[in-house]
Amino acid sequence: MSKFFVHEKGICESNTIGEGTRIWAFSHVQSNVTIGSGCNLGEHVFVESGVQIGNGCTIKNGVAIWNQVTLEDDVFVGPYVVFTNDITPRAFIKRGVAFYRPVTIGKGATLGANSTIVCGYNVGKYALVGAGAVVVSDIPDHGLVVGNPGRVIGRVCFCGSRLDPKDYCSACQLPLQENSPDKAKDAVLALARAAG
Repeated sequence: MSKFFVHEKGICESNTIGEGTRIWAFSHVQSNVTIGSGCNLGEHVFVESGVQIGNGCTIKNGVAIWNQVTLEDDVFVGPYVVFTNDITPRAFIKRGVAFYRPVTIGKGATLGANSTIVCGYNVGKYALVGAGAVVVSDIPDHGLVVGNPGRVIGRVCFCGSRLDPKDYCSACQLPLQENSPDKAKDAVLALARAAG
């Protein structure tokens, strides 16, 4: 019995899917794809051969992830995010994988709805790319990116809240250098419980 779930209207051709991962209706995972444990792939997600997805990733509806894209652990990909892998595509010129430019999305990063990640650029750990932003340069760890072309306008905490100029998070009530993903998670859950 499989330790991961594929909806009856989904297609999964890969044998390398982690325990507890869910692949929903009208999604297609090709062969030679690695997906970690505890991931959730929403409806109408396409994952091309050669993609690597870490543990705990969430991929919302309508996302296509192309060969040479790597998602590290705990990445959030918002609805209709666009990835690319060929900087000069032509329908009549089949360059092949050797000409593709890789993309890595760092651990814990968030890609907002309808953002575009141009191939050859990477998004750092725990960075946050705003909705509709177009990434055309490498994004540093904890970077906050908005606009077209995307530009870094600040830094975010592990919890996703914007840090002040001294890297202090008012939501977690900790400076970034004393914080961690687990501490941020506890702080956010405590605030949610307090809010009722």
